[in-house]
Amino acid sequence: MAVFRMRNLHKRKYTLFCLVIGCFIIYKCLGFFSSTPQTGWKRSRKVGLRANSSQFTLEREPFRILGGSVHYFRVPRAYWRDRLMKMKACGINTLTTYVPWSLHQPEKGVFNFHTQLDLESYLSLAAELGLWVILRPGPYISADMDLGGLPSWLLRDDSMRLRTTHPGFTQAVNTFFDKLIPKMVPLQFKKGGPIIAVQVENEYGSFAKDQGYLLFIKEALQSRGISELLLTSDNINTLKSGGVDGVIRSVKLQKLTQRNIQELHGIQPRGPSIVMEYWTGWYDTWGGLHHVLPPEDMVSNVREILRRGMSVNLYMFHGGSSFGFMNGAVSNPSYRALVPSYARGDSLPDMPTLRYREAYEPAIMYQHLSLWDALSFAEGPFKSTKPINMENLPANNGNGQSYGYTLYVTTITSGGSLHSGDNVRDRALVFVDRRYIGVFNHQNLELAVPDAKEKRTLSFLVENCGRVHSGRDLDKQHKGLVGEILFNHIPLRDFTIYSLDMKPSFIDSLYQAPWKNLPENPSFPGFFMGRLFAYGYPSDTYVKLPGWEKGVVFINGLNLGRYWSIGPQQALYLPGPFLNSGINQVIVFEEQEGDYKVHFEDSPDLGMAAEIQ
Repeated sequence: MAVFRMRNLHKRKYTLFCLVIGCFIIYKCLGFFSSTPQTGWKRSRKVGLRANSSQFTLEREPFRILGGSVHYFRVPRAYWRDRLMKMKACGINTLTTYVPWSLHQPEKGVFNFHTQLDLESYLSLAAELGLWVILRPGPYISADMDLGGLPSWLLRDDSMRLRTTHPGFTQAVNTFFDKLIPKMVPLQFKKGGPIIAVQVENEYGSFAKDQGYLLFIKEALQSRGISELLLTSDNINTLKSGGVDGVIRSVKLQKLTQRNIQELHGIQPRGPSIVMEYWTGWYDTWGGLHHVLPPEDMVSNVREILRRGMSVNLYMFHGGSSFGFMNGAVSNPSYRALVPSYARGDSLPDMPTLRYREAYEPAIMYQHLSLWDALSFAEGPFKSTKPINMENLPANNGNGQSYGYTLYVTTITSGGSLHSGDNVRDRALVFVDRRYIGVFNHQNLELAVPDAKEKRTLSFLVENCGRVHSGRDLDKQHKGLVGEILFNHIPLRDFTIYSLDMKPSFIDSLYQAPWKNLPENPSFPGFFMGRLFAYGYPSDTYVKLPGWEKGVVFINGLNLGRYWSIGPQQALYLPGPFLNSGINQVIVFEEQEGDYKVHFEDSPDLGMAAEIQ
């Protein structure tokens, strides 16, 4: 178990980070790096990146990968150039990025490679700025995302076995790769592009349920025209079971030890060593602390990696934000959902901003819409004798519900005891005749219902707090009510179900809803509307909600993410490009308690920091 030491890191982190960058620059000056896309390789592009000896070569010249991870889907498109220029200025020569299947194919027949998800433009920008690229297309990526970046509609198949050669999964992968890979082929090194390597799946050694699966992914890439160097990436303790013939192995770690080096060399004695993910921080979960890596530890480890002639990729160089409901969760030792910030700790300094951060005047909530009055704008209602989980609802053109909330309504004629049997995933507010009586979650499995003889409605507002992003139980990540709910030991029946996925189309539709002036005692759950005024060129800011309990913030219809008073994160990042000059609409969905004022401040608040030892 990690041991934490509390202390203020901010006074020394910049100096220490500069030492890391200094190491990069020294090695560059000593000739350990090859040319960049802008400065070389314009004539000869026949061989590409190779790993036939103890070091990499690029077009037969010695080459060391100094990588940094920046995810295009976690950074506003308007800031892509800024972030990559900063990375380039730090001496990094290679951009690495995952490709989230769930975002690019939200429904079976729907693909999105536009605007914020325009991967081709992102990689072309990297080339323009002089960066090579290692592409990590999955299909499973982890990336601390909901279901590890796999689309939830895969779970509609009751026999589905994710990350295996199960026909339902391989067919879906082939369909996705048929769209993705042809876009990537022209961007390969030997075709004049920046991609020098492609990763086969991710961390399969920790899963390893199907010996033929990695070979399937390898062939799926090569048969569609991927011809650059292939690699796998695993944690050091699962490295042996995560490889496939003809593919270079790479390792993920946070601390380099002699044993790590020996294990890597023992498995790959004649190949170059690469730390594909040197973790510069760690994720945070609701109710926990904000994790940071001591900067001196990072300096020491990166220096040792470089001294030993190894290649390295900083994960993350810049984390960005998991906007909306993108976040994943962990299940070991118990279920915990991740916060929206993907800062991965404070060991790297804050990125210099394109514009000044600004503290705007608070938005006063002036209108209120009860959840119950918003139901006519939700998808549904669907009728079912038994509960239906989110993924199997006949919503989203038959693709089920991926994220957000689902409301299940039935009737009772007495009081008594409710038992969830751990069939609530992940958290449910429970109401009798729309009056709150308690909450179900992974720990609280029983509730008392007040006595009464008349017929009453019993409602469960169930939230998908985030599907687990790693581990061997990915097939079991259904959300909503996933089984029977017992009332006085008898299963509840005859449900009316509403899908509240909180997509932009739903939020936009609420402008036609019967909003009312904010009453003195508004009902919860409910939507609250206010306005943010941003004059001139809008700046980045941070949304803070003191006095609010738990919910979701929408700015101009865009889902910024969840907030929760238990922390650690106490502010949501609001990028300037998400704002209009002038009036901006602010909508807050609050579950239980609100202060009716939303603050906009010029500094983040990720919570109390704890060093990872």
